[in-house]
Amino acid sequence: MFEKKGLINELKLIDERLQNQENWKNHNLLNQDMKRKNFLINFLTSIQNNEENFNDTKELLTISDNSNDKKLLNDLNLELVAIEKNLTKLYLETLLTGKADSNNSLVEIHSGAGGVESQDWVAILFRMYTRWCDSKGFNTELVDQNVGDEAGYKSLTFKVSGENSYGWLKYENGVHRLVRISPFDSQSRRHTSFASVYCYPEIDSSVEIVISEKDLKVDTFRASGAGGQHVNKTDSAIRITHLPTKITVQCQNSRSQHRNKSLAIEMLKSKLYEKQIIKEEEESKKNREERGDIGWGNQIRSYILQPYTMVKDHRTNKQISDTTGVLDGKIDFFLENQLIKFS
Repeated sequence: MFEKKGLINELKLIDERLQNQENWKNHNLLNQDMKRKNFLINFLTSIQNNEENFNDTKELLTISDNSNDKKLLNDLNLELVAIEKNLTKLYLETLLTGKADSNNSLVEIHSGAGGVESQDWVAILFRMYTRWCDSKGFNTELVDQNVGDEAGYKSLTFKVSGENSYGWLKYENGVHRLVRISPFDSQSRRHTSFASVYCYPEIDSSVEIVISEKDLKVDTFRASGAGGQHVNKTDSAIRITHLPTKITVQCQNSRSQHRNKSLAIEMLKSKLYEKQIIKEEEESKKNREERGDIGWGNQIRSYILQPYTMVKDHRTNKQISDTTGVLDGKIDFFLENQLIKFS
């Protein structure tokens, strides 16, 4: 499962670079090497601990094989199961080695076919992802929102800060389909709603993306909100279009137009960085889903609440009946399987 020898050799090479005083002048490279070294030390230590636990458990099983101590045998079996889980976790960590996997991420969710139903579906997905982030110890920050007419959101963007957050979420790109009895339908009919999810990496100080002002179209508009005394009465919201690529970003999280523009520029750089990653990594490019229309025939995952309960990922063919748990943020089952399939 692991190329332990290769990891040890990589650790030796990093140590050699760190011992070279000339390399200390490049702070970005130094930080990356230190971060990678710490990861490798912790990773190799975990492998060694699990190997020792496995060998000890195997020896105890051999010794107790002829005994009738069922409790001891049960405890040893539970220990083997725990070791297997630990090794699976370590294996998944080896898959999070893409160029930007360790970065923070930005996640956009857009409502599609279904009107107010889809706008409410955006809010449900937002809650699902934030609950998952909480379980991982990741921080979330709402960057932009376009509130729905009756409920939910027409679209929103939020930032996820945490180790490997982009690596975990990058394969969530695509259309998510919900089937349920509508809470907005007085006749309690079954409705199908769609929303698209798009995840891209936040760029860090080691990445330089140059953007020319002449390639930008900047529009200002009034931020949407709940109204009342807190309504924003100035055109502080910013929309930026990158003319060469037609990429559009917007931000209205702050009352400061300058702050919103700064955040929007960072979002644009992140999207351009993702395009650069896709060009450089042909294998990653083949595995990514094309977003397409937010409607029938393009969904990557279906969440069925009526007439039966099931969540199914159409790319990995993995499914689970615990829809309540999934919508409450328990999505590791899908994230892990798609990481194994596409990596």
